[in-house]
Amino acid sequence: MIRVKPSAGGQVNVTFVLSDPPPGHTSVVGCFNDWTPGRHRLVKRSNGTWSTAVRVDTGATLCFRYLASEGVWFDDRDADLARDDRGQLISV
Repeated sequence: MIRVKPSAGGQVNVTFVLSDPPPGHTSVVGCFNDWTPGRHRLVKRSNGTWSTAVRVDTGATLCFRYLASEGVWFDDRDADLARDDRGQLISV
């Protein structure tokens, strides 16, 4: 699941949420963090989900994928997003 909430200064907060990520660490990587693993690591929340958030400019198009331990790449299976050769796309 991906949540988008308006923020100050013409930006939005984009929260990436997974209910059951693979074992080990999982990060969301994409154009917003120069595809840097570990920079936006998902953290377990009290409701049992795992999430992380990024702040980007309103109207941006983000390309992203999830990266789990052992180099396992995967997409957000709950998201209904466009896809290109780099990953999933979402316009915010």
